[in-house]
Amino acid sequence: MSKISLQCRECKKEYESTFKYICDECFGPLDVKYDFSPVSKNAFDGREHTYWRYFELLPIQQKSNIVSIHAGMTPLIRAEKLGKELGLNNLYIKNDSVNPTFSFKDRPAGVAVSKAKEFGLSAVGCASTGNLASATAAHAAKGGFPCYVFAPSDIEHAKIAQALAYGSKFIAVDGTYDDANRIAAQIGDSKGIGIVNINMRSYYVEGSKTLAYEVAEQLGWQVPDQLIVPVGSGAMLNAICKGFEELQTVSLLNDVSRMRMIAAQPHGCAPVVDAFKRGDTEVIPVENPDTIAKSLAIGDPGDGRYVLKRLKQYNGYAEESNNKEILDAILLLAKTEGVFTEPAGGVSVAVLKKMVEDGKIDKNDTTVCYVTGNGLKATESIMEVLQKPQTMKADVAKISAVVQ
Repeated sequence: MSKISLQCRECKKEYESTFKYICDECFGPLDVKYDFSPVSKNAFDGREHTYWRYFELLPIQQKSNIVSIHAGMTPLIRAEKLGKELGLNNLYIKNDSVNPTFSFKDRPAGVAVSKAKEFGLSAVGCASTGNLASATAAHAAKGGFPCYVFAPSDIEHAKIAQALAYGSKFIAVDGTYDDANRIAAQIGDSKGIGIVNINMRSYYVEGSKTLAYEVAEQLGWQVPDQLIVPVGSGAMLNAICKGFEELQTVSLLNDVSRMRMIAAQPHGCAPVVDAFKRGDTEVIPVENPDTIAKSLAIGDPGDGRYVLKRLKQYNGYAEESNNKEILDAILLLAKTEGVFTEPAGGVSVAVLKKMVEDGKIDKNDTTVCYVTGNGLKATESIMEVLQKPQTMKADVAKISAVVQ
């Protein structure tokens, strides 16, 4: 088990591992820092097929505090048909749409709720654009916590229903995600509630780095050449980079500096892409996001400027895709690989397609495209472009005539 502490991302001041997320000195975000020992490649053989197989690389000190709904170790699909369509020979889809609550958010939510248990907190909650709501609510239900969800009132109905089904108290905010986030922060701090992506954020983001651990292990402990990552708050991309770096630290990977990070955002809420293309180091918030990719509609991304640093560090690139490109990509992925993703995953695939067409990805590169959520959570947008089923009388001859 690794000894852990907290370290400011900006001034590097260190703190004990406590219920704390902002530096006292410079108000920078706090990250979990580990005192790692080398790990052998066969250390994970025979372990459970969840992300908790990497227990010693995660910030929970006692296994008895783990709140698990068996998320993680999702498929890394060799996407041969999609690759052929795009002109890529080594394309992989990391399919997190098959997690228990059908998105990657089961990873950070599970780690944060487990840490809330370790801290002895009495309640948890989140600010959410939808997927985190259900992931937090499910883990809260499993862990026996009251759960408070703060979300914009216009998110997809399926996501609201899912969070409510797990027993959460759902506060629908008449405003943007950033409004919901601000309210959740104030209530969490005043009432001592563990808001997983705010005052538990230091531990929460550690769950997302398992997206790096699993990809590396599934590729036989190899580093991919290109990684396409959808960006909302930016926490996932930053965590994936941290995950690969930690695998190098514990001697499971060789040089990770050659991998290339590509940030994918939707047009209508692409502040990181805009900053990257301007050559800026600061992100200008989008006041009124307008995109079908509601789970990425975060106008003021908390880790936005750190994404820009990661893109510089890893010879990266940032690109956006519009609503039509997103819907086309959802259908392309579904029809080639049998994977039905929500618009956020469509953003990844659409940006991948654009990068290939622009000659920015070599056809022989090992390319991993992250698909982060399930299409059944956001059917409203895709129904508009699907052919409506024709209702026919139960007559074999008539129906047989239309079956080619």
